[in-house]
Amino acid sequence: MTLQTFFHRWERRLASATNDRVVRPFDWGLDWIPQNGHRPDAAAADVVGDWVAQVMDDTDAFFTPEPTTDYTLSPAVDGNLLTFPSAFVTPHPDNNTVYCRYFPASDARAPAASARRRDPQRADCARWGARAGVGPREHVKKAVLVLPQWNSDPNGHVGLCKLLAWNGMSALRLSLPYHDQRMPPELHRADYIVSANIARTLQVCRQAVLDARRAIAWLAKQGYDRIGILGTSLGSCLALLTTAHEPLVRAEALNHISPHFADVVWRGLSTRHVREGLDGHVELDLLRALWKPISPHWYLGRLRDRKTLLVYARYDLTFPVDLSEDLVRAFRDLDVPHDVAVLRCGHYTSGKAPFKFVDGWVLTRFLRKSLKSEV
Repeated sequence: MTLQTFFHRWERRLASATNDRVVRPFDWGLDWIPQNGHRPDAAAADVVGDWVAQVMDDTDAFFTPEPTTDYTLSPAVDGNLLTFPSAFVTPHPDNNTVYCRYFPASDARAPAASARRRDPQRADCARWGARAGVGPREHVKKAVLVLPQWNSDPNGHVGLCKLLAWNGMSALRLSLPYHDQRMPPELHRADYIVSANIARTLQVCRQAVLDARRAIAWLAKQGYDRIGILGTSLGSCLALLTTAHEPLVRAEALNHISPHFADVVWRGLSTRHVREGLDGHVELDLLRALWKPISPHWYLGRLRDRKTLLVYARYDLTFPVDLSEDLVRAFRDLDVPHDVAVLRCGHYTSGKAPFKFVDGWVLTRFLRKSLKSEV
């Protein structure tokens, strides 16, 4: 058995463990976009297409939130809770408040025994970080906004946040739209951020970027002047969109990558149920054009003054490897500075030991190096 066969079988087995995916009906989502002067009998595809063209004419306007001062930081058992209103109001009130968990940076190494008494998971991260050759040495105001993967549970990436904090970078984990406390009672998965509803998918991904920028504004108000962003899977796409429009972001670590949003949905193992809802209503070329505003390919030229890490998995069936390699090639062809790391596993298996430790080390090392003080 080849390594590819081994990992592909493992990936399919892990993907099949989720048995609550729902094939939702196709919809152009006209109720999610503003009226733009079309005749009542205009084709829905044309209405959405014209709106997308308007968005692409000024993506800064599309992805820039109104400022807010309505932030609340509350103590919590595991990561202080930051809340603020979303800049994009959806029909679901539960989704319109943003929830973040804040993990301030550690100032010094804590003895292993006392660290374990205070926080066993953090102590494990600390010991692993020491073995990996990373640990808190410099006292600077660095922070990383963390965007987890699609359908991450509330504790997803918390261990990674603690590792970042132990390495001198405060971590702010943002719950994506329709995730965690933001999920309305009608849902049991975060279906509305990636679905066969064309315009809703665009607008909810936009909401995630607006939320991320408000979170970054809060970090800046706390005195952080070296801010990075880390995203995984869907979070990786949203992190790149945020970096492309947010000048405060100095470095981005993108974990699982593709140049086009539509291609991942069309071909990925984890989105077969979404593809089933799209089939018979829209072809890939049109879908790619309509989802252009949320596709990384169109924003690479904006990243030349940032530091970027591109991470992909050699045996990934959710973000097909050729798509990841296409994005790496596009960075290279456009002379956009970047580092590349290739994990010897798949998409789901990158969250399993030992691969999750390798991935965490790669991401943490890059961000620590990229955000360190300039002498």
